[in-house]
Amino acid sequence: MNSSPAKSGIWTSSLNQQTSAWAASVPKVRFYDTTLRDGEQTVGVVFTPEQKTEIAVKLDELGVGRIEAGFPRVSPEDAEAIRRIQQLGLRAEVWGFGRAAQADLDALVDLGVTHTILEIPASPIKLQAYGMEPEAARRKMSEGVRYAVSHGIQVAFFPVDATRANMAYLRSLYEAAAEAGAQEAVIVDTIGACGPEATEYLVRQVREWLGESIPLHYHGHNDFGMATSCAIAAVRGGATWIQGTINGMGERAGNADIAEVAMALHCLYGVPVEMNLSRIREVSAFVARAAGYEVDAWKPVVGRNIFVRESGAVASQFHIPESIEPFSADIVSAQREIVLGKKSGLDSVALKADALNLDVPAERRKEVLEMVKARGVAKRGLITDEEFREIVAAVGH
Repeated sequence: MNSSPAKSGIWTSSLNQQTSAWAASVPKVRFYDTTLRDGEQTVGVVFTPEQKTEIAVKLDELGVGRIEAGFPRVSPEDAEAIRRIQQLGLRAEVWGFGRAAQADLDALVDLGVTHTILEIPASPIKLQAYGMEPEAARRKMSEGVRYAVSHGIQVAFFPVDATRANMAYLRSLYEAAAEAGAQEAVIVDTIGACGPEATEYLVRQVREWLGESIPLHYHGHNDFGMATSCAIAAVRGGATWIQGTINGMGERAGNADIAEVAMALHCLYGVPVEMNLSRIREVSAFVARAAGYEVDAWKPVVGRNIFVRESGAVASQFHIPESIEPFSADIVSAQREIVLGKKSGLDSVALKADALNLDVPAERRKEVLEMVKARGVAKRGLITDEEFREIVAAVGH
């Protein structure tokens, strides 16, 4: 039998326990949310300062440890959002974002930012795109870190496109950043170019280069649908901060989705996470509304279909949640529901009738089901509760 014992509503495979001995020694994983900066880089999305402030409050309620409030050099609106968020008195640390450029750093200093990401291109192709020579980039980065630190700003060094950089040069960047005063370091997979094994390898390399005292972050994108897997691999390699966004928003295919990462760590590996899992779906819906898009119904953890069942074969098992779900809806404050349509069965009819307090005798369920299926096929969709009531009334007793 490969199901794990029912524990706190988690019904995953016991095979995880046989292959994840590494998880027992992992400290609590924390989350650095970049929805307000990298997430806003989603094509067509623009958050107002008011919306960013509201989202920051939601992120704080979610238990995110750090909120990247924006890139003030980009626009006055970003600067205003950072100013407002700093005044909220959140539990989460408020971080800024900037390049190793004097104007970016001055913008951060002017706002009184005390924590920031500081980026510089790291790969040959990115250096070429920015028109920078490797040595000049390293020197500029060191100067930028020193300037930020001299103004009381805690710096996490962020080498852009680190996963495609020359390893010797990348090491020199990380070491120079640490020498200049950067207190933390980010392993950055800017275009989602690494698989999980390569991600773990690189995180371990950076840990070896910098030692145990510097906290490591992982920042990855989802171009191959691997961002969650790579984030888990980064934790396995020694990262204790995962950077990502709500709903996986971001450039191209987006960033790692912090809710997915948190649930995978918690449910599959038993790794402690700093996140209020019961607020995940609420925050997901809030951010989606603010951004003006809909989350896929089948999206892991937060999709509206995750705890909704249409299939008759599945409905017959509905009374035993662990037979059809890997974790309890209670963990994420979701509602389980039976819906009716083409794929429904007799048990579906019985369960929906009970939910709506309708009397459908057993001998009438087949006729009701036939009408449900016919209407579902005709409308190529689900039957509403009102339509179901009409069907039941038409069949009579």
